[in-house]
Amino acid sequence: MTSIRHNHRAGQRPGRTGEDAVLDAARDCVLAVGVRRTTLTDIARRAGVSRMTLYRRWPDVQTIVGDLMTREWLALAESVMPDGTGDARERLVGTLVRGTRAFRAHPLLRKIVEVDPELLLPYLLTRTGASQEAFLELIERELVRGHAEGSVRRDVPARQARAVLLVVQGFALSLPTMLGEGDLSAERFDEELRLLLHRFLTPEAPEGNPH
Repeated sequence: MTSIRHNHRAGQRPGRTGEDAVLDAARDCVLAVGVRRTTLTDIARRAGVSRMTLYRRWPDVQTIVGDLMTREWLALAESVMPDGTGDARERLVGTLVRGTRAFRAHPLLRKIVEVDPELLLPYLLTRTGASQEAFLELIERELVRGHAEGSVRRDVPARQARAVLLVVQGFALSLPTMLGEGDLSAERFDEELRLLLHRFLTPEAPEGNPH
Protein backbone atom coordinates (compact mmCIF):
# COMPACT_ATOMS: atom_id res chain seq x y z
CA MET A 1 0.00 0.00 0.00
CA THR A 2 1.34 3.42 -0.90
CA SER A 3 2.36 5.48 2.11
CA ILE A 4 0.55 8.63 3.16
CA ARG A 5 2.63 11.63 2.27
CA HIS A 6 4.14 12.77 5.55
CA ASN A 7 7.54 13.78 6.83
CA HIS A 8 8.03 11.21 9.59
CA ARG A 9 6.88 7.89 10.88
CA ALA A 10 5.23 7.53 14.26
CA GLY A 11 7.75 7.43 17.09
CA GLN A 12 10.55 8.87 14.96
CA ARG A 13 11.83 12.45 14.73
CA PRO A 14 14.21 12.59 11.72
CA GLY A 15 14.69 16.02 10.19
CA ARG A 16 12.75 17.82 12.90
CA THR A 17 11.78 21.40 12.11
CA GLY A 18 10.84 24.45 14.12
CA GLU A 19 7.21 23.58 13.42
CA ASP A 20 7.79 20.12 14.91
CA ALA A 21 9.14 21.73 18.07
CA VAL A 22 6.01 23.89 18.40
CA LEU A 23 3.68 20.95 17.74
CA ASP A 24 5.61 18.82 20.23
CA ALA A 25 5.20 21.57 22.81
CA ALA A 26 1.48 21.85 22.02
CA ARG A 27 1.11 18.09 22.43
CA ASP A 28 2.80 18.18 25.82
CA CYS A 29 0.55 21.03 26.97
CA VAL A 30 -2.63 19.35 25.78
CA LEU A 31 -1.69 16.05 27.39
CA ALA A 32 -1.02 17.88 30.64
CA VAL A 33 -4.06 20.17 30.94
CA GLY A 34 -6.26 19.80 27.84
CA VAL A 35 -6.86 22.22 24.99
CA ARG A 36 -9.05 24.81 26.74
CA ARG A 37 -6.49 25.35 29.49
CA THR A 38 -3.55 25.57 27.08
CA THR A 39 -2.41 29.05 26.02
CA LEU A 40 -0.11 30.33 23.31
CA THR A 41 2.20 31.49 26.08
CA ASP A 42 2.40 27.94 27.45
CA ILE A 43 3.23 26.53 24.03
CA ALA A 44 5.79 29.24 23.25
CA ARG A 45 7.52 28.69 26.60
CA ARG A 46 7.75 24.93 26.09
CA ALA A 47 8.93 25.34 22.49
CA GLY A 48 11.51 27.97 23.45
CA VAL A 49 10.16 30.60 21.05
CA SER A 50 8.36 33.93 21.40
CA ARG A 51 4.60 34.35 21.17
CA MET A 52 5.11 36.56 18.12
CA THR A 53 6.86 33.67 16.40
CA LEU A 54 3.74 31.57 16.96
CA TYR A 55 1.39 34.34 15.80
CA ARG A 56 3.18 34.50 12.45
CA ARG A 57 2.14 30.91 11.78
CA TRP A 58 -0.87 30.19 14.02
CA PRO A 59 -3.47 32.78 15.12
CA ASP A 60 -4.67 30.75 18.12
CA VAL A 61 -4.31 27.55 20.11
CA GLN A 62 -7.10 25.79 18.18
CA THR A 63 -5.21 26.24 14.91
CA ILE A 64 -2.05 24.76 16.41
CA VAL A 65 -4.03 21.85 17.83
CA GLY A 66 -5.63 21.28 14.41
CA ASP A 67 -2.17 20.97 12.85
CA LEU A 68 -1.06 18.78 15.76
CA MET A 69 -3.97 16.39 15.27
CA THR A 70 -3.25 16.17 11.55
CA ARG A 71 0.40 15.36 12.20
CA GLU A 72 -0.35 12.77 14.86
CA TRP A 73 -3.14 11.00 12.97
CA LEU A 74 -1.15 10.79 9.73
CA ALA A 75 1.91 9.50 11.59
CA LEU A 76 -0.29 6.87 13.21
CA ALA A 77 -1.68 5.84 9.81
CA GLU A 78 1.86 5.59 8.45
CA SER A 79 2.84 3.33 11.35
CA VAL A 80 0.16 0.72 10.59
CA MET A 81 0.83 0.39 6.86
CA PRO A 82 1.21 -3.22 5.70
CA ASP A 83 4.27 -4.69 4.02
CA GLY A 84 2.58 -5.01 0.62
CA THR A 85 1.60 -8.69 0.82
CA GLY A 86 -1.93 -9.85 0.01
CA ASP A 87 -4.44 -8.33 -2.37
CA ALA A 88 -5.69 -4.74 -2.19
CA ARG A 89 -8.77 -5.62 -0.14
CA GLU A 90 -6.76 -7.56 2.45
CA ARG A 91 -4.20 -4.77 2.75
CA LEU A 92 -6.82 -2.06 3.07
CA VAL A 93 -8.99 -3.89 5.60
CA GLY A 94 -5.98 -4.86 7.70
CA THR A 95 -4.70 -1.29 7.71
CA LEU A 96 -8.08 0.14 8.66
CA VAL A 97 -8.64 -2.29 11.53
CA ARG A 98 -5.12 -1.78 12.92
CA GLY A 99 -5.43 1.97 12.48
CA THR A 100 -8.81 2.11 14.21
CA ARG A 101 -7.45 0.18 17.19
CA ALA A 102 -4.35 2.38 17.43
CA PHE A 103 -6.38 5.58 17.02
CA ARG A 104 -8.67 4.69 19.94
CA ALA A 105 -5.60 4.15 22.13
CA HIS A 106 -3.75 7.31 21.05
CA PRO A 107 -2.99 9.49 24.12
CA LEU A 108 -3.89 12.72 22.32
CA LEU A 109 -7.29 11.43 21.24
CA ARG A 110 -7.99 10.01 24.69
CA LYS A 111 -7.19 13.35 26.32
CA ILE A 112 -9.35 15.31 23.87
CA VAL A 113 -12.27 12.93 24.34
CA GLU A 114 -11.85 13.17 28.10
CA VAL A 115 -11.72 16.97 28.49
CA ASP A 116 -12.37 18.68 25.13
CA PRO A 117 -14.69 16.41 23.09
CA GLU A 118 -16.34 19.39 21.39
CA LEU A 119 -13.16 19.84 19.33
CA LEU A 120 -14.05 16.71 17.38
CA LEU A 121 -17.60 17.73 16.51
CA PRO A 122 -16.79 19.84 13.41
CA TYR A 123 -15.01 16.84 11.85
CA LEU A 124 -18.04 14.64 12.51
CA LEU A 125 -20.90 17.01 11.71
CA THR A 126 -19.90 19.86 9.39
CA ARG A 127 -16.63 19.38 7.51
CA THR A 128 -13.71 17.09 6.77
CA GLY A 129 -10.28 17.83 8.18
CA ALA A 130 -6.89 17.53 6.53
CA SER A 131 -6.26 14.08 8.00
CA GLN A 132 -9.68 12.85 6.86
CA GLU A 133 -8.94 14.09 3.34
CA ALA A 134 -5.63 12.22 3.42
CA PHE A 135 -7.36 9.05 4.63
CA LEU A 136 -9.92 9.33 1.84
CA GLU A 137 -7.14 9.68 -0.70
CA LEU A 138 -5.40 6.60 0.70
CA ILE A 139 -8.60 4.52 0.81
CA GLU A 140 -9.72 5.55 -2.66
CA ARG A 141 -6.32 4.78 -4.17
CA GLU A 142 -6.37 1.29 -2.72
CA LEU A 143 -9.97 0.73 -3.83
CA VAL A 144 -9.03 1.61 -7.40
CA ARG A 145 -6.22 -0.96 -7.22
CA GLY A 146 -8.71 -3.49 -5.89
CA HIS A 147 -11.13 -2.74 -8.72
CA ALA A 148 -8.38 -3.30 -11.27
CA GLU A 149 -7.24 -6.61 -9.81
CA GLY A 150 -10.75 -7.84 -9.01
CA SER A 151 -10.39 -8.09 -5.23
CA VAL A 152 -12.77 -5.19 -4.49
CA ARG A 153 -16.40 -4.78 -5.57
CA ARG A 154 -16.62 -2.16 -8.30
CA ASP A 155 -18.39 1.07 -7.39
CA VAL A 156 -17.75 4.81 -7.56
CA PRO A 157 -14.38 5.00 -5.73
CA ALA A 158 -15.01 8.38 -4.08
CA ARG A 159 -18.38 7.31 -2.67
CA GLN A 160 -17.06 3.90 -1.67
CA ALA A 161 -14.12 5.48 0.17
CA ARG A 162 -16.41 7.84 2.04
CA ALA A 163 -18.71 5.00 3.07
CA VAL A 164 -15.71 3.08 4.39
CA LEU A 165 -14.47 6.09 6.36
CA LEU A 166 -17.91 6.66 7.88
CA VAL A 167 -17.93 3.09 9.17
CA VAL A 168 -14.38 3.32 10.50
CA GLN A 169 -15.04 6.62 12.27
CA GLY A 170 -17.93 5.06 14.15
CA PHE A 171 -15.76 2.21 15.39
CA ALA A 172 -12.93 4.61 16.22
CA LEU A 173 -14.90 7.22 18.16
CA SER A 174 -18.17 5.68 19.35
CA LEU A 175 -17.07 2.17 20.30
CA PRO A 176 -16.65 2.96 24.03
CA THR A 177 -20.41 3.56 24.24
CA MET A 178 -21.08 -0.01 23.11
CA LEU A 179 -18.56 -2.00 25.15
CA GLY A 180 -19.42 -4.57 27.80
CA GLU A 181 -18.26 -7.86 29.24
CA GLY A 182 -17.23 -10.95 27.29
CA ASP A 183 -18.45 -10.83 23.70
CA LEU A 184 -18.80 -7.04 23.85
CA SER A 185 -15.06 -6.42 24.21
CA ALA A 186 -13.15 -4.03 21.95
CA GLU A 187 -11.28 -6.97 20.44
CA ARG A 188 -14.54 -8.65 19.39
CA PHE A 189 -15.80 -5.42 17.86
CA ASP A 190 -12.54 -5.08 15.91
CA GLU A 191 -13.26 -8.47 14.39
CA GLU A 192 -16.78 -7.28 13.53
CA LEU A 193 -15.24 -4.26 11.80
CA ARG A 194 -12.95 -6.57 9.82
CA LEU A 195 -15.92 -8.70 8.79
CA LEU A 196 -18.05 -5.68 7.84
CA LEU A 197 -15.33 -4.20 5.66
CA HIS A 198 -14.54 -7.49 3.93
CA ARG A 199 -18.21 -8.17 3.18
CA PHE A 200 -18.77 -4.62 1.99
CA LEU A 201 -15.78 -4.70 -0.34
CA THR A 202 -15.83 -8.30 -1.60
CA PRO A 203 -17.03 -8.57 -5.22
CA GLU A 204 -20.44 -10.15 -5.67
CA ALA A 205 -20.40 -13.67 -7.04
CA PRO A 206 -21.65 -13.96 -10.65
CA GLU A 207 -25.35 -14.80 -10.83
CA GLY A 208 -25.86 -18.55 -10.67
CA ASN A 209 -22.41 -19.08 -9.09
CA PRO A 210 -22.57 -18.65 -5.30
CA HIS A 211 -18.84 -19.22 -5.03
